[in-house]
Amino acid sequence: MAEVHDYDVRASRRVFAGHVIALRSDDVAMPGGGLSTRDVVEHPGAVAVVALDDAGRVVLVNQYRHPLKERLWELPAGLLDMAGESAAAAAARELREEAGLEAAEWSVLVDMLTSPGMTDEAIRIYLARRLRFVGRPAGDDEEAEITVEHVDLDEAVAQVLSGDLRNGAACVGILAAAVARSHGFAGLRPAAAAWPDRSGR
Repeated sequence: MAEVHDYDVRASRRVFAGHVIALRSDDVAMPGGGLSTRDVVEHPGAVAVVALDDAGRVVLVNQYRHPLKERLWELPAGLLDMAGESAAAAAARELREEAGLEAAEWSVLVDMLTSPGMTDEAIRIYLARRLRFVGRPAGDDEEAEITVEHVDLDEAVAQVLSGDLRNGAACVGILAAAVARSHGFAGLRPAAAAWPDRSGR
């Protein structure tokens, strides 16, 4: 078996640090002895929630996304930007803040790396069931105008496939939920399952 190359970082420079993301530029040792520069967008990570009600409908939220200058249908979701907060606790908080819901049953549905060629962003998508409405707190900024809908899971799948629903985490989560449902939701990981892509960050 051929020896696996170790992509050592020989030098690293911070190019930009913003409110949410940062950008660094790494000089990385390549096979053959050369160096190549790799720009990396550093991201705190995020969680999203496929919340399924007793009627088999998924909870979707609609909010403005400035980079695209349009409103998108998405899953309740948010950044892992609160010190000491677990991913599972962040998911529960986002579901409550964005949809006004609490869930009695939580599982890890799927983990995703959004664009590993240029960012370390990792998203954990949870499945939440046995929902209870508790009311939404007043939101700030874009969240002040969030609207919420419950959409039949099969209809949400159709919206993904038609291109009407395009948010990445929503597409992955909805399709994964449909597959999980077809297996009776068996084999899903517990909410506190290890998350190697987040360990040590």
